[in-house]
Amino acid sequence: MGKLDGKVALITGGANGQGAAEARLFTREGAAVCIADVADDTGKGLVEELSKSGARAIYCHLDVSSLDDWNAAVDSVTTAFGKLHILINNAGTISRKGIKTITAAEWNRVMEVNVTGPLLGIQSCAPLIRDSGGGSIVNVSSTAGMTAHYDAAYGASKWALRGLTKSAAMEFVDWGIRVNSMHPGQIADTSFSRGAVPGHWGANWLVTPMGRHGTAEECARVALFLASPDSSFITGEEIVIDGGMLNAGLMRLRAQLTREIADGERPEGKPQPIREHY
Repeated sequence: MGKLDGKVALITGGANGQGAAEARLFTREGAAVCIADVADDTGKGLVEELSKSGARAIYCHLDVSSLDDWNAAVDSVTTAFGKLHILINNAGTISRKGIKTITAAEWNRVMEVNVTGPLLGIQSCAPLIRDSGGGSIVNVSSTAGMTAHYDAAYGASKWALRGLTKSAAMEFVDWGIRVNSMHPGQIADTSFSRGAVPGHWGANWLVTPMGRHGTAEECARVALFLASPDSSFITGEEIVIDGGMLNAGLMRLRAQLTREIADGERPEGKPQPIREHY
């Protein structure tokens, strides 16, 4: 038996990257899935792939900032499967702008997708999850929701999603719904990774104690844990997936700089001003 036998999951941003990895893993574990995305061709292709392997899967066009789209997605899930147990709020966007340069329109779009989208998703899906006997909501935040970040809107939105998670965990516990967040660090082979500036990924190798990037499959396994009965007594929590970067990256980098300064390889002095990152 799979960990999700008899369960139904709706995964936003499910056509690519982490969302697609979650869809593949969840179906292998016995779930039926609704892949929801704005990348219609890719999403439909993934449904075809999963269906050929014997999985139950449907595709829904979903702009997460649209309440009409959310209502249509819930209607599609109800028609296809009659129930819903798991919502993965995975869809997200990034502006790659700091406070000095971001426009109000760019700021608002990031907030619409990264914060309002999960809010609308919780509002739309929670009643069906309740009526299906309860379940789990997983909000995909970021390490940017745990510390400072060069992208002002992205960082602020991921902090907000972390707060929304805790409020939802408190509010929906009586409906039998657990709500948790996961916080990936540098994950390879995603749209965000492909859009990074030169040097960004190499720098992250240096500050990640495990010395590598994470994978979408590793994130999917954490989502599976939070969606399954394995985490039945966990709600309102966050799980960081970053190879130890937040916990130990600064100390490891400081140790390296200490050796370089002691050996005369690096001058001792005040930190240099930060240039624009993006």
